[in-house]
Amino acid sequence: MPLWLPEILHTRDGRVRRIGVELELTGLSLAQLARAIADTLGGQIRPISAYEIEIVDGPFGTFRTELDFDYLKRLARAQAEQQPGELEQAATDILGELAHQLAPLEVISPPLPVNELEQLDRLFTRLRQMGAKGTRHALHYAFGLHLNPELPDLSAETLLCYFKAYLCLHDWLDSREAFAPARKISPFIRAFGKDYCRQVLALGYWPDLARFTDDYLADNASRNRAMDLLPILAWHDEHKVRRAVRDDKVSQRPTLHYRLPNSDIDNPDWSLQHAWDGWLQVESLANDSARLDQVCRHYLAHLDNLTPDFIAPWKTKVVQWLR
Repeated sequence: MPLWLPEILHTRDGRVRRIGVELELTGLSLAQLARAIADTLGGQIRPISAYEIEIVDGPFGTFRTELDFDYLKRLARAQAEQQPGELEQAATDILGELAHQLAPLEVISPPLPVNELEQLDRLFTRLRQMGAKGTRHALHYAFGLHLNPELPDLSAETLLCYFKAYLCLHDWLDSREAFAPARKISPFIRAFGKDYCRQVLALGYWPDLARFTDDYLADNASRNRAMDLLPILAWHDEHKVRRAVRDDKVSQRPTLHYRLPNSDIDNPDWSLQHAWDGWLQVESLANDSARLDQVCRHYLAHLDNLTPDFIAPWKTKVVQWLR
């Protein structure tokens, strides 16, 4: 079934908006994963190292699959350029075997037009049939599905509308995910603090990008947020972000980085549709200024309410404003 499209389909300059997707999984070899991408979506397999493969020259752009273990990838690249000794190679192989037990493989898509996003569901179905496993397969797995949607434009006002909408819907979005224990307690998808939410949702808070970046970095100098804004803030001012965040994995790109959704690839009832439907609620709220203003007012009142959240949870209250 085709995926629904966002209400605002095009960027300000008339292009169809794009979205990148990252899926973490296990249960397959890197070579099997690359072959599945090439067979399902087209393209030629181009190994980069023992732990990284690109699928190039396909109709949708370059896909990438890799083991999510930075040190091992750097080591393998160095060894690809200079043949290691037997002892060094043996140590690398042992580390690789251990890493495969602990770290996920990752599928990284190119920026796809949002009206082509359903192509990934074809790939996910193929991976499930091949035996791919998601976050619930073992207690120590904390695998996710990350969405990197392009905004209609890169203005401060648009970014703030989407961010405010996300903050208002976070509890509801979180409640839709069947998190494995490892992912629930992991630092990767932390929510924003209540005081910071109050600051951003204040009705008069519409700063320019420079001030918003300063405010964000003062409270959130970390990639470990369910909605990670570091990539888009670095796109606007990389020097400022890198001064505040000492993390080589921060990459600049003109998109949001929504990392909350679960990777439940081995569940036959799960698909990209689940995460996408949740995201479309953020889209809808962000682009309805009157409704966004109303929800922000009610959420601010909720945050100041003395009634415990487990008695009157926001995730239930906010449903009345969903579309």
